[in-house]
Amino acid sequence: MSIADVTENAILNLIFSATTWANYAINASSSPETNIVVALHTADPGDSGSQSTSETTYTSYARVNVARSTGWTTASTGSVNPAATIAAPAGTGGSGTITHFTTGKSGGGASAILFSGTVTPNITAGNGVTPQLSTSTAISLD
Repeated sequence: MSIADVTENAILNLIFSATTWANYAINASSSPETNIVVALHTADPGDSGSQSTSETTYTSYARVNVARSTGWTTASTGSVNPAATIAAPAGTGGSGTITHFTTGKSGGGASAILFSGTVTPNITAGNGVTPQLSTSTAISLD
């Protein structure tokens, strides 16, 4: 079974841009999420994982908040991309290979994953390295 592009776009716009999906869903008005949180991982956290599953631990790492209001661009083909490069803090030590990313709600810890994907090419983290996801990083419902 397939989802039509217009429906995929409506779902992605609701989640990533806080845009009402007419007659189906509205963004929370009293205390909405204002950011989508991006985490980096050294392995696929899988469908049952959380944002802390296999999360990278290089020194100085922190998850990155990306504004729902301006941080994402929805394509007409059922996918969403960062509106600008998403840069994690530069490493000051440690190491690891970043192979995956996830998006989730704010709050830290074992937050539920909204979407996940692979990082290609992988990023070798460590001292002086600033891991980044480019604007060509796509999240798709297809």
